[in-house]
Amino acid sequence: MRTVDIALGITRSRRARLLVALIATGTFLATPSSAADSATVVAARPEIGAADRQVPVVVEPTLLERRVLGRSVEGRDIEAFRYGTKGGTPIMVIGVIHGDEDAGLLITDVLRTMTPPTGIDLWVIPTVNPDGTVADTRGNANRVDLNRNFPRGWAPQGEPGYWQYAGPSAGSEPETKAVMKFVREVKPALGIWYHQDLNMISPGSGFEGRIRARYAKLTELPLVRITGGRYTGVAATWQRNAVPQGLGFVVELGPTLTSSQARMHAEAVMVVARMVHGSRA
Repeated sequence: MRTVDIALGITRSRRARLLVALIATGTFLATPSSAADSATVVAARPEIGAADRQVPVVVEPTLLERRVLGRSVEGRDIEAFRYGTKGGTPIMVIGVIHGDEDAGLLITDVLRTMTPPTGIDLWVIPTVNPDGTVADTRGNANRVDLNRNFPRGWAPQGEPGYWQYAGPSAGSEPETKAVMKFVREVKPALGIWYHQDLNMISPGSGFEGRIRARYAKLTELPLVRITGGRYTGVAATWQRNAVPQGLGFVVELGPTLTSSQARMHAEAVMVVARMVHGSRA
């Protein structure tokens, strides 16, 4: 699959080349939030070319913590950025788990320019698969589909080279281990995981169902139940079952994501975060 940011004409392969530098330095791109820039949230992102010599610094609200959760197969940091109210309701947002589905990075970029509502302890994780993000591949450097590698419901699938290769055993990959350790420590009340490019959210039941429906309405995504396929070892499923009363769901973005859509998704994150926080009051 190949994604183009309509506002910028950035393809996945071009963005991946820039991410080599960004992940190496722990720096992702700035996204302006002033009224003058509201029509094109990421208009300040540079085109990638030989003339580019500097990587812009992220314009952030107060950063409570930058944490390295672990390292990838190839030794890249898996980073989390913490904002909002320390000790508040923990919310976790993951931009990328499949390296070639990277439009979620645009949303995490925007989130890193926003101040969370009072009472929200927001953890933004741009990518849990930095090797795949840089290489523009679904799996990690071991060619494992990380979204088939988590222990809950894990089952063998294929061999290295198969697009949904689940790895040699449940939780075998360093990226998986890092996420599991983090989730067990932070205990996110809600986790949101971005994928592409089915352009949908699967409906849920109870309070989580209302959270999913609200997010879908705010982002104009249809609520459609996924049928067919073999979904074993899924990260979001493991995460919400690893935390008492935990919530977690997948947002399937479309094949493209504009800057205005990225902001719409970031604002939806804040809305459902407030819902979760309110339910715990």
